Amino acid sequence: MSVLDDARSLSDDLVHLRRRLHREPEIGLDLPRTQDKVLAALDGLPLEVTTGRGASSVTAVLRGTGYQTVPGRAPSVLLRGDMDALPVQESAGFDHASTVEGVMHACGHDLHTAMLVGAAHLLSARRDRLPGDVVFMFQPGEEGWEGAQQMIDEGVLDASGRRVSAAYGLHVFSAALPHGQFGGRTGAITSASAMLRVTVRGEGGHGSMPHRAHDPVLATAEMVLALQTMVTRRFDVFDPVVLTVGVLRAGTRRTVIPDEAYFEATVRTFSPDTATLVEQAARRLLRGIADGHGLTADVEFVPERPATVNHPAETALAARAIAETFGERRYTDLAHPLACSEDFSRVLAQVPGSFVAIGATPPDADPHTAPFNHSPRARFDETVLPDGAALYAELATRALAAAAGGPEPDPRPGPTRR
Repeated sequence: MSVLDDARSLSDDLVHLRRRLHREPEIGLDLPRTQDKVLAALDGLPLEVTTGRGASSVTAVLRGTGYQTVPGRAPSVLLRGDMDALPVQESAGFDHASTVEGVMHACGHDLHTAMLVGAAHLLSARRDRLPGDVVFMFQPGEEGWEGAQQMIDEGVLDASGRRVSAAYGLHVFSAALPHGQFGGRTGAITSASAMLRVTVRGEGGHGSMPHRAHDPVLATAEMVLALQTMVTRRFDVFDPVVLTVGVLRAGTRRTVIPDEAYFEATVRTFSPDTATLVEQAARRLLRGIADGHGLTADVEFVPERPATVNHPAETALAARAIAETFGERRYTDLAHPLACSEDFSRVLAQVPGSFVAIGATPPDADPHTAPFNHSPRARFDETVLPDGAALYAELATRALAAAAGGPEPDPRPGPTRR
């Protein structure tokens, strides 16, 4: 049986684990129930397991024993799966829907966790064919909590006793990619993100006499529109900027001009130079508008995550693994990066690797119109779970062989651990 055949034999177990995770989602860095489920799912495997000091992370190291082909050399490869959920009220209406009010696995991290557990089982059954070690990185706090950086600071990249030679991550999408389709690209695959936070200060007054006040609401409205014009007129469409205002607050009553107005925007860029330029241009624009209205503006620009940049050799390895495991038509070389951001970028900033997208759009849904990740109506098809587990295992096996400089290990499986 192949790795994919063995992964499919684990399908029921992976679906069961995914649904248990989905029913009890947790947010941020503290995920005790999620951590317990992962530890239980790994129990009995030949892994060296440690948990995080400052967060509910799990790091597991599998020591490959196939060193005889490359004496004295034992590289290591990292596989990452994130585990945290979002503050979203689920409205999809499943039997396994979230039981936690206002919290949902709206980004599919429950699938990533189940896939990585599956890979741990598949690779444990093949450890005598691995010319090196595999580090399994079960990460909390991906959704804005810097969980990857915390695990890096606690030593996940060196968990096997040496720096990993390559790192791979997968991400499911409830739309955009057709069901079961894999996507990747060399270079930036997701954007950098930053937060723009602006407080406009004026002088309040009665709504019937705006000439006796300094109205921050009108200036703020002008700022929001001017930022959109700035993006289209100041930046190259082939090195794009996405700027979206998601928070806008001012006032308490329709008859009262407030003293202050406030807004927040997310800013997505794909190159460091453009990120610097958009900050400079936004500060200049916003302060100029405020000054023109006789107001002041406090402008805060907070970098959050760098772009996720895939390395050429590792991305080519991933493309080959997908084509040879699932068929050439299952892999798409993405023409453009995605404007979402991802803290696996912290890992790829330090070691070479690749981030791969998986289409988990339900077969009965149109990927162009289905609710996207983070939507309360997002649906992820569970039949991709074995494919994700198999791909994780293939990536580790092939990357270890490449790093060891020896022949690719025998793909024939040993007994599968359940």
